Amino acid sequence: MKIAFIGLGHMGGPMALNLQKAGHTVAAFDLSQAACEKSAADGLTIAASAQAAVQGAEAIVTMLPASQHVEGLFLGTGGQEGLLSHIAKGALVIDSSTIASATSQKVAKAAQAAGIDFIDAPVSGGTGGAIAGTLTFMVGSSAEQLERARPLLEKMGANIFHAGSVGAGQTAKICNNMLLGILMAGTSEAIALGVANGLDPKVLSEIMRRSSGGNWALEKYNPCPGVQENVPASKGYAGGFGTDLMLKDLGLSQENATQVKASTPLGGLARNLYAAHSLAGNGALDFSSIIKMVQKG
Repeated sequence: MKIAFIGLGHMGGPMALNLQKAGHTVAAFDLSQAACEKSAADGLTIAASAQAAVQGAEAIVTMLPASQHVEGLFLGTGGQEGLLSHIAKGALVIDSSTIASATSQKVAKAAQAAGIDFIDAPVSGGTGGAIAGTLTFMVGSSAEQLERARPLLEKMGANIFHAGSVGAGQTAKICNNMLLGILMAGTSEAIALGVANGLDPKVLSEIMRRSSGGNWALEKYNPCPGVQENVPASKGYAGGFGTDLMLKDLGLSQENATQVKASTPLGGLARNLYAAHSLAGNGALDFSSIIKMVQKG
């Protein structure tokens, strides 16, 4: 299948590469020249523009930072024509960005009018999952659209969940990331407390991992440097999932909570913690760097 992949960041680049490794013809693009150069070095074919990438594509996958980027790309912005007018009728668009569900529904409605299938399929699993092809996809679509997308999703992920109609995947994702932000902040506090009392962070982390405090951060993404290899904490908090991206997702969760009148006090607190962490100059660091806020020294 000929696939266009737009958005080649820490997640998108490896996802596009996995589609190519599966035998698909991938034309990739990103506004970042550095991202394009890295993906080209990895073996991807880089298109001259997003419009060039989608020419003749049967499927288009996007992995973009926020709602305004997705809406601007597909519907146009500043008087510029949207990408939907360049995509062939009958094509399938899989948007794996994490954005507001209302934005997914708005773009899907415009895509439907243009004879194009649009589904939201945000992911969880981090950069490690993107590289390994073991991501979890949370899909908002019709049952028929999901089955159409499944052969592609299976080349990038190990778990595919049908959350509901368009926009439902985004709702599931913000619930997941709100919990992740809360868990990472709590895990960081617990480790910092133990270290302040003289405990070895590796020993403490293993105790909690095997006890009732066990969670994903302790299993796969420890926030304390030197506890686990190949996680951002042991690489100066480089790469991974940025603090500003977590802040964006927590903001989406709180906006949604306001809309549906849901009570999310811990989600609100987590959002405020990450906002303060970002304002302190840590926005580009991995979100596990939140431990810096509670470490002594």
